[in-house]
Amino acid sequence: MFSHITVGVTDLARAGRFYDALLAPLGFNPRKTEPDGGPEALCWIGASRLPEFFAHRPFNGAPAQAGNGNMVAFLAPDPGAVDAAYVAGMAAGGTDEGPPGPRPHYGAGYYGAYLRDPDGKKVHVVHRGDVTP
Repeated sequence: MFSHITVGVTDLARAGRFYDALLAPLGFNPRKTEPDGGPEALCWIGASRLPEFFAHRPFNGAPAQAGNGNMVAFLAPDPGAVDAAYVAGMAAGGTDEGPPGPRPHYGAGYYGAYLRDPDGKKVHVVHRGDVTP
């Protein structure tokens, strides 16, 4: 359904450390990008080429901001990967928005964690027992 998701960041190196740590337990690997007239970017991909996840400074040069009500959710293969991603993200500068645990009100087998990246954007890591990644 998605080709790619892009988030704006204020410090590319700091964002790289956070997303490298958060996404590694989920099977995402960094991919080198080449600037195409826009800002330098970082990218991560999973086992299939798409979707891609990008982090870069905003094209308009204005500061990156966290949007109220915006969130990116990453699908994890199992609850252990949710736990590992949360711990790694927190150690790499994230802040807690809801520790890992079951959330049965969202569905059978739903297990997730919420945190904010170093720029304050909300991210969710979730294993959905009702969906196979």
